[in-house]
Amino acid sequence: MSYLSKLNKRLNERYDGRVHATVQNGCLHLSGELPDWQEIVRAGHMAVDKKRFIGLVNDIRLEGQQIPPMRLPDLSDDALEGARPDVLVIGGGVTGCAIARELMRYRIGVLLVEKEHDVAMHASGRNDGMVHPGIDLRKGQTKKKYNDLGNSMYDTVCAELGVPFRRIGQYLCFYKTWMKPVIRASQFYWKRMHIPVRYMSSKELLRHEPNLNDEIRCALHFPTAGIVCPYGLTIAYAENAVDNGARLSLDTAVLDMEVAEGRIISVLTNRGRVYPKLVINAAGVFSEEIAKLAQDHFYSIHPRKGTNMILDKKSAYMVKTIASPINSDKRKEAHTKGGGIVRTVDGNLLVGPNAVETCERENFETNRESIQKIIAKHKKTSPALSDRDIITYFTGVRAATYEEDFIVTFGKFTENIIHAAGIQSPGLTAAPAIAVEVAAIAARYLGAGRNDSFNPIRKPIARTAEMTVEERNDMIKRDPAYGVIICRCEEVSLGEIRDALHRSVPCDTVDGVKRRVRPGMGRCQGGFCGPQVAQIIAGELGIPLEQVRKAGCEGNLLLGSNKEAI
Repeated sequence: MSYLSKLNKRLNERYDGRVHATVQNGCLHLSGELPDWQEIVRAGHMAVDKKRFIGLVNDIRLEGQQIPPMRLPDLSDDALEGARPDVLVIGGGVTGCAIARELMRYRIGVLLVEKEHDVAMHASGRNDGMVHPGIDLRKGQTKKKYNDLGNSMYDTVCAELGVPFRRIGQYLCFYKTWMKPVIRASQFYWKRMHIPVRYMSSKELLRHEPNLNDEIRCALHFPTAGIVCPYGLTIAYAENAVDNGARLSLDTAVLDMEVAEGRIISVLTNRGRVYPKLVINAAGVFSEEIAKLAQDHFYSIHPRKGTNMILDKKSAYMVKTIASPINSDKRKEAHTKGGGIVRTVDGNLLVGPNAVETCERENFETNRESIQKIIAKHKKTSPALSDRDIITYFTGVRAATYEEDFIVTFGKFTENIIHAAGIQSPGLTAAPAIAVEVAAIAARYLGAGRNDSFNPIRKPIARTAEMTVEERNDMIKRDPAYGVIICRCEEVSLGEIRDALHRSVPCDTVDGVKRRVRPGMGRCQGGFCGPQVAQIIAGELGIPLEQVRKAGCEGNLLLGSNKEAI
């Protein structure tokens, strides 16, 4: 019996004939209809076979429900009409922005489009910021290749871009005494995988992390783990790309493509039709939709939500590095690293994430159940952990393939497209390496030479909170606005906010300023400084206060004057 026959037999047994598998153009296709999204995802995982097929396309419909379509920008104009870039990069997450920056090392005309009002608005701005050592990856995975390379690049990349990065290490904690010899012996496995590791007894662990649970019996320390601000890195990549000549178009969604004889001829956006020589698909959870438009559909994305919470800085004493419990869930079911307690580059503790399959690509709602489960899970690692210390929480949606691996390749059926798809965790870690390789592939395809004028250095915004007294006084002498504190929680000055509003990547919203220089990131979450930030935006950009948005094209902060309300 063939693999396809065996698979259909298994699917029939589980789903009573409602799901069927076929082979089309070397891809395995699933079709049918099921009432539960979790079962649709489970069917996809049942069918995956990377050795036999190019990819898996899961077209099983969700019975009785309409999956929400991609949200589109309100903007519509002809700003891009007739543009002819060498490369069109679709997606302003960390992967897309990193690729755009690396492309500028070559004599290549680049247009980067992002459908949101800013970069890093989806998964790249909604994750834990951990630079992974690669402990859950396997030989042969595309994930592992790029994770290992990307991890080794972080010190250089962050130094060039002026982005804080700290290689603080990760402790993987174990609670069973009988596991101690097993864990000690496992070091040899990690070392064969070229991952530095050291076994630590509970006594040694508690010397380094005295506030962890004293019931932990042993731990593995992975020193190459690090932390970075994910949206800060993405913004820095975008700024450096633009500073070197790339064109960035925000509020720009891809609506359709003209494909003829296996080539993309043109790309229709809400801002006009573009004629690129090469398209790079870095569209995150919407990368499958781009593949469909390009007539190069050989994989499927199933979105996976993850919730994180941020604790007040007064709780930072609990964990100095990254502490993670061993993942007790079955990997084939959970498909998650298990999360942890992470000391962020800004001095807060971050707790999470979890992993929940969802059919909604842009649903960033949080819920009490997820938060309580995350707290309960990680309280075992640090007993002092309390939901009373939470100052905010957020949810991101990862772009997972059924192969649970990255897709970094030229198109299978369309010549002039490169996919950087399925970039879920550890995508942040892998982004620098993916970008370098994709840019090199694009340059070879286009026959482009090196750009000798490329400048890899980005000058960051000076941060008042990070200055010594002497540095702060010198800065105030040069610019008195740095002596006016707007956000007391995070010590953010008027000078920093002004600088954020006049960088090469446009910023005109309260949340945009918040993500660049942190007003509103403290305990009060903008309750005191938010109105002042809005007034500064209005004054600096010369717009009425009523036009200042919280985020994007929506989210008005003011609806009118008091007199109008009366």
